Amino acid sequence: MTKETALTAGRPTTAIDSRRRELAAATVGSVVESFDWNVYAVLAPYFAADLFGHGKGGVSGLLAAYVGFAVGFGARPVGSYLVGRLSDRRGRRFGLLLSMSVIAAGGLAIALVPPQHEIGAWAAVLAVLARVVQGLAFGGETPTVAAYVTETAPAGRRYLFSSVSYGGIIIGSLLSYGVLAVLAAGLGKSGLSHGGWRWGFVAAALLGLAAVWVRRIAPESADFQHARAVTRQRPAFLAVLREHRWAALTVFLNGIGGTVGYYFALVYLPVYASAYGVVDKESASSFMTVVLAVVLVTMLLTGAAADRFGLLPVMRVAFGATVLLTLPLLAALRHGWLPFQLVAVALGMLVATVLGTLNVFIGLLFPTAVRALGLGVVNTTTIAVFGGTFPLLAQWLDDTGRLGLVPYYVTLCSLGPLVAAFTATRVPHFTERAATA
Repeated sequence: MTKETALTAGRPTTAIDSRRRELAAATVGSVVESFDWNVYAVLAPYFAADLFGHGKGGVSGLLAAYVGFAVGFGARPVGSYLVGRLSDRRGRRFGLLLSMSVIAAGGLAIALVPPQHEIGAWAAVLAVLARVVQGLAFGGETPTVAAYVTETAPAGRRYLFSSVSYGGIIIGSLLSYGVLAVLAAGLGKSGLSHGGWRWGFVAAALLGLAAVWVRRIAPESADFQHARAVTRQRPAFLAVLREHRWAALTVFLNGIGGTVGYYFALVYLPVYASAYGVVDKESASSFMTVVLAVVLVTMLLTGAAADRFGLLPVMRVAFGATVLLTLPLLAALRHGWLPFQLVAVALGMLVATVLGTLNVFIGLLFPTAVRALGLGVVNTTTIAVFGGTFPLLAQWLDDTGRLGLVPYYVTLCSLGPLVAAFTATRVPHFTERAATA
């Protein structure tokens, strides 16, 4: 009996254990990334006065807190470049550990920032600085996970692994609302506003440390090890874009539909529906936890279908349905022909078809040696420009009496993934790898 066999006696094979560790390492990062990103937004009304001061009714402090949220988006492309370079040179495992360690440290830093009445404006400065550092790490986390899943997912279950790993985003969102509910029940609104919010960021830091522990025992990608052995010199970023322009275009197109669809269907929809008086915002927002659960299930089904029937056929059918159904569903919502709950679930399922295959789809578009850098910078820039600005754009259209344009904008953006399902065929690396999926 070999040493390896002895160590695994009585358990599944070493290959299965390895797959589990790889999938856990990718998924737990998505959970923490989503949790940290969203817990800032849901707790902002409670820590705004503590860290950013008081304005009339506390509004100016809350706006300043949301500026910190937006600045984090701006830092993501930079982090994608920096961490992506390291991940392509030193390994996926190194990139995963680095990004998660920084995310956890950033959460703890926010929890420990003294209130403004003690250190003045430095409270806001330190909070935004911590958020910028987290933004850099978030920017490196997403592409490194996509590269790692692409390179470690087994043939025949590649897109199911993609949906599970990206499904952590949904789980993290649910957890952030769950933590808020627990803190509100235990401390009350007053307790949350008087320092209780800090426990939310402590929870984020602890969750990040748990993710670091899980990733510590994850194996390195065999594809990366092979690529590092044969690759002597990596090209500059602009050279990567020129050489892989069809891949970059496909990531961009897919990203537009995915990020705008996500922020509209899963974040802004309650505001949109309440503006037309079809449902009150509080009831709509509380129902979104049900929508997120349906989205997670739909992502898993989409990944399984892509493994069974092929990625491109599933993408073209699903994304075509999104383009065709978005306007009718929103028209039915506005006119009261369909209840909010049904429309919210339907729109969530449509955007889930984009999210379910995202990690592996964009990962297959670039070769291993430049995968994290290439897909990362393009994807995070697209998310920052289109996803980060969507709530602001929608609110501006509402304020100027043109909220009715939002469904057309969302539909136009949803054309992106559908077109990407065709431009992907121009990418040699994608067509070669997809044939073996």
